[in-house]
Amino acid sequence: MKTVIMAGGKGTRIKSVNSDVPKPMIPIAGKPILEYTVEMLSRQGYTEIIMVVGHLGQIIQDYFGDGSDRGVRISYIVEQEPLGTAGSLYYLKEEIDSDFLLINGDLICDIDIDKFYKRHLENQCVATILTHPNSHPFDSGIIIADEDGKVTGWLTKEEERLWYQNRVNAGLHILSPKIFDRIEKLQKLDLDRDILKKLIAESQLYIYDSPEYVKDMGTPERYEAVQQDILSGRVERRNLLKKQRAIFLDRDGTINKYVGFLKHIDDFELAEGAAEAVKRINDSGYLAIVVTNQPVVARGEVTEEQLREIHNKMETLLGQDGAYVDAVYYCPHHPHSGYAGEVRALKIDCACRKPKPGMLFDAAEKYHIDLAHSWMVGDGDNDMLAGKAAGCMVAGIGEQITLSGITRYSGIRECVDAILASAEV
Repeated sequence: MKTVIMAGGKGTRIKSVNSDVPKPMIPIAGKPILEYTVEMLSRQGYTEIIMVVGHLGQIIQDYFGDGSDRGVRISYIVEQEPLGTAGSLYYLKEEIDSDFLLINGDLICDIDIDKFYKRHLENQCVATILTHPNSHPFDSGIIIADEDGKVTGWLTKEEERLWYQNRVNAGLHILSPKIFDRIEKLQKLDLDRDILKKLIAESQLYIYDSPEYVKDMGTPERYEAVQQDILSGRVERRNLLKKQRAIFLDRDGTINKYVGFLKHIDDFELAEGAAEAVKRINDSGYLAIVVTNQPVVARGEVTEEQLREIHNKMETLLGQDGAYVDAVYYCPHHPHSGYAGEVRALKIDCACRKPKPGMLFDAAEKYHIDLAHSWMVGDGDNDMLAGKAAGCMVAGIGEQITLSGITRYSGIRECVDAILASAEV
């Protein structure tokens, strides 16, 4: 599979860092931004690279040459005038006849490309975009997708929105050559607005959701943060080819205030210190994954759509404080019958309802998690038993835990602080 890198950006917002080179060539931790992408591709065997260059593009060509000294083959497309984020793809209509990877050139990223490509092949669509949560969803475009990953909506940051899942377009795409049918002539085009969004109505745009490291250099503040992540090794560690560590979090009584069986979205409030604790997990390099029993679904008291909206509220509130969860797993089952309006198909003895560890095992398989070096945090015995059954370390919150040998904390912030103080990531 060929890779196309859009490397023509001027970097207006990050000009103060270095205005003498094109944005993808701004040095960070001793190397140009673009070199990290080339190294990632080379390590994983994606060696056919086409770079689209424009502003000060000769600097890029002189630096990388034909790529042979880096184990890749690089060719170039030179924009004589700016063609936006997609106009230059017109030049590739006769050159690419199979799926290709398209990467924004101002990203620092490290992802398992094979895993991304496998998902695209499963989708059988024109385009698959990599999405992820970020620490500033309130000023980002939000991608809305269904349970199968098909994109159903794309909200710009200017559009009004109440509760939403924190998922944004990361700037990596796998595209079918059918994408060229949307580019009829050489003209300035915006990839998101003019091409990708139009695929939604055709059910031809899907997501691949990943917690792997992808950040752009949009501002001097982000530049400094990414530099620290490179130097600490965090960027490389988040690639799903490597074993991950997670802090699994119960929901009710841990992330949000306990109100019994939570049935109404208006009753959802973050627990004191929850956003700060989750942000600490994000900054540590652990994955933050919610695993929650929700028998209210089987009992017919909350629909799965209503439950997703409650979780959207959770993600929105966390995002307002710069925190995010990497995934949410819930068990909708309940083994006991006798409730008015119950959903008979969900009244089963399943493998995912805590104290069983099914949700943790599912997350571990998807995200390549080392359970022995991960934690389960919750406010009940079932949380602790599920964590132990999965092989995790456990830590409890509050007075409801009766099991012996469990360290208990007064709240999620204190619990997470203690875990991180005792661990090395």
